[in-house]
Amino acid sequence: MAGVMNRLKNLDAYPKINDDFYRRTLSGGLITLASSIVMLILFFSELRLYLHPVTESQLRVDTSRGEKLRINFDVTFPALACSIVSLDSMDISGEQHLDVRHDISKRRLDSYGNVIETRQDGIGHTKIENPLQKHGGRLAHNETYCGSCYGAEASDDECCNSCEEVREAYRKKGWAMTDPNIIDQCKREGFVQRVKEEEGEGCNIFGFLEVNKVAGSFHFVPGKTFRQSGFHLQDLLVFQGDTYNISHKVNRLTFGDHFPGVVNPLDGVQWTQETLSGMYQYFIKVVPTEYTYVKGHVIQSNQFSVTEHFEKTEAGRTQSMPGVFFFYDLSPIKVIFTEQHVEFLHFLTNVCAIVGGIFTVSGIIDSFVYHGQRAIKKKMEIGKFG
Repeated sequence: MAGVMNRLKNLDAYPKINDDFYRRTLSGGLITLASSIVMLILFFSELRLYLHPVTESQLRVDTSRGEKLRINFDVTFPALACSIVSLDSMDISGEQHLDVRHDISKRRLDSYGNVIETRQDGIGHTKIENPLQKHGGRLAHNETYCGSCYGAEASDDECCNSCEEVREAYRKKGWAMTDPNIIDQCKREGFVQRVKEEEGEGCNIFGFLEVNKVAGSFHFVPGKTFRQSGFHLQDLLVFQGDTYNISHKVNRLTFGDHFPGVVNPLDGVQWTQETLSGMYQYFIKVVPTEYTYVKGHVIQSNQFSVTEHFEKTEAGRTQSMPGVFFFYDLSPIKVIFTEQHVEFLHFLTNVCAIVGGIFTVSGIIDSFVYHGQRAIKKKMEIGKFG
């Protein structure tokens, strides 16, 4: 048994030295204090990384199909009234939504940017005050109101009971309603007066769109958009002048839900028009993104990059309309972020590396300082220093 104990003693890699042979120095104490502080700082840094999840990223081909893309927007036009700003969306699959109104709200702004009124988009219902019937006479007491569509009826029994319904019938026909003064419904609703009263005001339009997950575009334009001979045109009202100031500020634009670390490059971007009216275009590359929290909750969202271009409106060009246009395309690559906790053994390994590494380096520095001091002291004693 004693032989085994002696063999174990011979394996001791940490031989002990009698306390009488230890020599403590001031430099050794300073180095020990400094190394202890560094050791504690690195330890708590490693502990913080262990307690908080880290995010790993990877790239994959996006194989999702048949999904919808949600576009959240909040855009301010300081020089366009809410009554003339409309929103359209379309995509390469051929789906179009002209003059979108659902899930959208508008705020009327004064010249200082203060909110005058907030309302859901839409003009409202007609006022039934002795209106003109479709057959030409005035509404009698016992009659049901059926307003004329002024030649834009799709069928003989179709009625247009409000100014908006007349404008919508014109749009479907590919006609522009340039003078609402001749439309009985618009006159009774005070549409022209309302638009004129809002001259000089601005508009903040916000809401969201649900579109197909394919390349497409959406745009904010003055007037109502309609199709004619394969082109998109606008019924720019005759009383609204020849030019439109499309200065704007994008308060928020996102493609999907928020997730940690997302950066939306257009948030807070502002552009001021200094020339005649034109098309301000944003070309957006949407990157599908999946974010998985450490507890397993998954968010399907998107990131995007953007470039900008301004094109002046040229007279006679049917494809050059004043407005703010957002063209988006989808990347085939999907970014996947996953939150993960550092494993305990990995944490323990890093802590041991910190302690051992600092202890070794500080020992080397202490030995260098100690022997250097002794060499200098000896030379000073024999008078050879300097």
